[in-house]
Amino acid sequence: MTISARTSAIARVVRVAAVVSLFASVAVAQDAARVQPKNYRVVIDNNKVRVLEFRSQPGKGICGIGLHSHPAHLTVLLTTAKVRETINGKTREIESKAGDAFWSPAVTHIVENYGGQEVRSLIIEVKTPRSSR
Repeated sequence: MTISARTSAIARVVRVAAVVSLFASVAVAQDAARVQPKNYRVVIDNNKVRVLEFRSQPGKGICGIGLHSHPAHLTVLLTTAKVRETINGKTREIESKAGDAFWSPAVTHIVENYGGQEVRSLIIEVKTPRSSR
């Protein structure tokens, strides 16, 4: 490979990396309640906590559209849920029942409702002085 070809290949890799990081930063920066107002309802938003109610239809995304990010949060399911979650290219199926609760660290993922019924949940984000909106 010539120096010119090598330089061109490196330039392409740098451009692709720049585009990927741009999309990743956009996913992190999006506020779910603003991006999906039909699916999210802000229940409480003060300087200590933000509580979101989320509704997902069968075959649609859970807690977001496509690849999306969340800060660390507690999820409490209000209905049963059958979801398919993909993180870093690894997919798993999860079944939960109404009343189940789980803590999630900050995450970027894809989650799909494959259960055939509406899924409702509460997403509780605990705010720190730096994360206050």
